[in-house]
Amino acid sequence: MSKKTLTRKKEKPTNFIFTGIQYEKKINIQLFEYNKTGLTELTTIKESEFNDFSDLEKQYWLNTHGIHDVSIIESLCKKIGIHNLTIQDILDVNQRPKIQEFEEYWYFSIKSILPSTNNEIKSEQLSFVLGKNYLVSFQEQKNDYFEHIRQRLREKAGIVHERSTDYLLYLLLESVLDNYFETVDAISEKVENFKIIDVNKDPSPEILTEIEIYKSQLQSLIKAIGPIKEFVSKIERENFVLIQKKHRKYYFEIKDICLTLLDNCEKSEKRLESLINLFFSVQGHRMNQVMKTLTIVSTIFIPLTFIAGIYGMNFVNIPELGFKYGYHIILVVMFLIFLIMLGYFKRKNWF
Repeated sequence: MSKKTLTRKKEKPTNFIFTGIQYEKKINIQLFEYNKTGLTELTTIKESEFNDFSDLEKQYWLNTHGIHDVSIIESLCKKIGIHNLTIQDILDVNQRPKIQEFEEYWYFSIKSILPSTNNEIKSEQLSFVLGKNYLVSFQEQKNDYFEHIRQRLREKAGIVHERSTDYLLYLLLESVLDNYFETVDAISEKVENFKIIDVNKDPSPEILTEIEIYKSQLQSLIKAIGPIKEFVSKIERENFVLIQKKHRKYYFEIKDICLTLLDNCEKSEKRLESLINLFFSVQGHRMNQVMKTLTIVSTIFIPLTFIAGIYGMNFVNIPELGFKYGYHIILVVMFLIFLIMLGYFKRKNWF
């Protein structure tokens, strides 16, 4: 357990700690107020300018870029009526994604993942608070995940401006999963196009390192997708009053998307496992080839060494010791033995 985690547990529930990295210079707060007839967009507001979501005739979407300023996040959450435990969860970006039900709202956090330029996976925590007529989203940094949804609200495109915030949450989750698809597809393409190991060359250990990187990335994706699937499954099992019945079908689509993503990750994992098996098979094959070559060389030299050993003994009465052409005859015999054994091994396709 990390020192940071231990410190957090010792703190009182009202002593909030931000555990992430500050990406933005200052927190930017956006507010959309909308219904069937109109839209009010406040692109940049101060925490002191925000009051509440008291007008039940309107739907509210409050979004923050940056959560590093604890005092602003705490004050904003207090105005909304968010519990201290939820505030801690919003600020603790190192925790596992979770779902938690409170009397007036549901808290839901996930990891948004995108591929980065250095062949690594970049992630950030997204936190959502869904209430009766409001949705609050907390982002660690400014990204364009939801810009197309904002544009749909501005242009009154589609039905989002006519629906409640539970439908808006569906759109946000769908947008996040689109990023997952981008990441999974990028990894799957690299895995499928992975350079096949040449059986005629020694496999490089760097191949295993690259495979392990891909496996680690896929595991991170699977861990991040799981909570989203769990959230939708919870809607299926329970009477979730904040999700209207007519909108549940959209969340079931989210579940299908999660299952597709998990299937794609599983296929890529199996492909990587096959590559690992191929790596060790090729390595074993190359080792067998080396051992076969050494064995053939050793076998050829065994009878030659035997003959040389016989005539290397220092006995006076060796029959051929005084023969004039004995040396040349023995060399010819040894060479013939070499050729005969070489031909035999060649006929057996041992090399």
